[in-house]
Amino acid sequence: MTDTSTTAPGTHELPGVVHRYLEAHTARDTAAAVAALTADATVTDDGHTYRGRAAVAQWLDGAASEYTYTTELLSAHRDAADHFTVTQRLRGDFPGGTVDLRFRFTLDGDLISRLTIAP
Repeated sequence: MTDTSTTAPGTHELPGVVHRYLEAHTARDTAAAVAALTADATVTDDGHTYRGRAAVAQWLDGAASEYTYTTELLSAHRDAADHFTVTQRLRGDFPGGTVDLRFRFTLDGDLISRLTIAP
């Protein structure tokens, strides 16, 4: 299970669309996660960049089936007016078993236009 509580430092700074994306991503709800993105959004994860909702949906579906893991929201903060960084700890059956990842969001209006995920 995932800790999606709002008790992590800085969580109050996050816009609703970031909360919705994180909850959908954690729940492995591809449709809801993709709905939080602009039509031409890009997501970069593990050295690969996915462009557009269809490519991101395919990545999300693949990532969800590869490993089993839980997430814990560690912190969140606003970097600029339209940039936010969320740090989550993942624990699971992937190599290494535990990793802290930074989700760097760029917003375009009320949607996410860019997301970079890296340690």
